[in-house]
Amino acid sequence: MAFKEYGNYDAVGLAELVREKQVSPKELLDEAVARTAKIDPQINAVVVKHYDYAERQIANGLIDGPFTGVPFLLKDLDLLEGTRTTSGATVLMDFVADHTGTLAQRFIDTGVSIFGKSSSPEFGLMPTTESRLFGPTRNPWNLAHSSGGSSGGAAAAVAARILPVAHASDGGGSIRIPASACGVFGLKPTRARNPLGPDRGEGWGGFSCGHVVSISVRDSAVMLDAIHGPEASSPYVAPPPERPFSQEVGRDPGRLRIAFTDKSPYGDAIDPEIAAAVREIASLLAGLGHHVEERAPELAADPAAVMTTIVGGNTALTVRLLEQRLGREMTDRDIEALTLAHSHNAKKVTATDYVAAQLAAFQISRSLAAFFAGCDVFLSPTLCAPPLRIGELNTMSNDLSHIAPILRRYMPGTSMFNMSGQPAMSVPLAWNKAGLPLGMMFSARFGDEATLFRLAGQLEQVRPWKNKLPPVCA
Repeated sequence: MAFKEYGNYDAVGLAELVREKQVSPKELLDEAVARTAKIDPQINAVVVKHYDYAERQIANGLIDGPFTGVPFLLKDLDLLEGTRTTSGATVLMDFVADHTGTLAQRFIDTGVSIFGKSSSPEFGLMPTTESRLFGPTRNPWNLAHSSGGSSGGAAAAVAARILPVAHASDGGGSIRIPASACGVFGLKPTRARNPLGPDRGEGWGGFSCGHVVSISVRDSAVMLDAIHGPEASSPYVAPPPERPFSQEVGRDPGRLRIAFTDKSPYGDAIDPEIAAAVREIASLLAGLGHHVEERAPELAADPAAVMTTIVGGNTALTVRLLEQRLGREMTDRDIEALTLAHSHNAKKVTATDYVAAQLAAFQISRSLAAFFAGCDVFLSPTLCAPPLRIGELNTMSNDLSHIAPILRRYMPGTSMFNMSGQPAMSVPLAWNKAGLPLGMMFSARFGDEATLFRLAGQLEQVRPWKNKLPPVCA
């Protein structure tokens, strides 16, 4: 195999080469490391490098799984025993995990070799990846722009072909946002499809889940087959799939009822190129035989207000646990101004306020359930503005008042599906005139990843994106 062709393969393809003994896991790891050395100085996506861990995995014998020998990155929020995990925070810059998370273990059981961790904003709080600890992760399509967040390092590394698939997580859009910004495929699974233990049963009040971003649809489906399912401590479980997710990719989706909107959920105007792209994709779907109509859900509550309370309370707990562990109060030398502000503001919120936010999230879920009684899939823009410029969101500022208006303009439509727990995906189907990717978001009923994989597979065939390469790959 000529390694110059490494980037032409998705993860399933690389694993097939390993099984056929056309290439060894060590050769694939060496290529991923070489690409990291060449490309990462431009994009800053691989912030924790533990090549020795991957080398030991290979030397000890990789597990025989669907991705045996494929290089892999964990997001720098998840625990892998004996490796550094910072959560993007200065206070944790030297923290070494003493155990492995359930999801990380399931990734290991697929046969991947984990050679490092991808960047995240501090504690995964922002839709851009620009932590004080590591600096900004840049968009491979234009280095002046953000890679998105919070799985910005994962999406940037995959887009730049350092590797074909990488761990990502999503509590308010953090798989779909960077997938859109970087032009890769990212599916947020149904709530509780994948485990979050052993240290917690749910994240952000049930909003958060983990999966991957990938070059191909089949990588996402094959990985979900391998890692999904409850663990002994799971507080609830997702509906079991009718058949393996990998069998849905390439399966005829039939004639779907697809609703779409080119507007923000708040009724605000969105970027005109993005609005035009949504309408173009709606026309494409109609041409494929789907029933397409312009219609959007009416939400019973404001998702942004819900996120402020739920995420603030969870952040405050994170800060409290750090203070208990270290025996001192956290200051702006330890964590960023935004994290401190979340923590301080949450202390003013009562338990009743928190429960009211949970109720509002349930009301949003009911609104969406009623809406999906009349359609199979909902198409909307993943982001309502092009990828942000580096520095546009400043989590270290003494004045954080600029953040909420930007979030409302940039990503108003992702978090509602974290509240409802429904699966949703960003598919790289459009680019603007400046050459930046514009992901299209498709969501389905609770538990129905199958429909999304079938539709994504169809779109991947008629409008392929795999051979679109960002400038950093030149």
